Amino acid sequence: MSQLTIALTKGRILEETLPLLAQAGIVPAEDIKKSRKLAFDTNMPNVRLLVLRGSDVPTYVQFGAADMGVAGKDTLLEHGGDGLYSLVDLGIARCKLMTAGIKGSAEKTGRIKVATKYVNVARQFYAEQGRQADFIKLYGAMELAPIMGLADEIVDIVDTGNTLRANGLEARIEIADISSRLIANKASMKMKHALMQSVITAVADAVDS
Repeated sequence: MSQLTIALTKGRILEETLPLLAQAGIVPAEDIKKSRKLAFDTNMPNVRLLVLRGSDVPTYVQFGAADMGVAGKDTLLEHGGDGLYSLVDLGIARCKLMTAGIKGSAEKTGRIKVATKYVNVARQFYAEQGRQADFIKLYGAMELAPIMGLADEIVDIVDTGNTLRANGLEARIEIADISSRLIANKASMKMKHALMQSVITAVADAVDS
């Protein structure tokens, strides 16, 4: 019997993914939220779940350590999508990837400094805008970068915008609409097609309902 491994993104995406999986007939054998484990059996003997940091999900799927995964479009854009199929827009964890800067400040001309954890996406975006930029990779507290003079602008996920406003920043240009996607390893799709297709169909039906 083929074993199917699905990598999930911890945090908000996980909380919104688990009900969809349950609708699709896949239920963890124990409460993921109360466990420190990272791998979980399910009610289906040939399906197991991994719980990973979001940025690691595409890597696990790309290299076949997981057959399928759930990841935010922002993470997939930054990863580049090598070796992956993006299969179903799950319509969860919706937000926007945007530029932001200090509220009311004029857009700086000439070369600027941009702080972000989405360096690949940001580099492509500013190049398309015809703006010269140097990029500073940060992993959190992005809003501090313009305040402390580390950067002129940031590129980050914006949900309500409350965190930006609380720190004296404003959203500027939308780069991409973001939601979470069901992804699959290209080789696994060939080797385990019937099993994976049944899961894809069940998840898509759960999204539609």
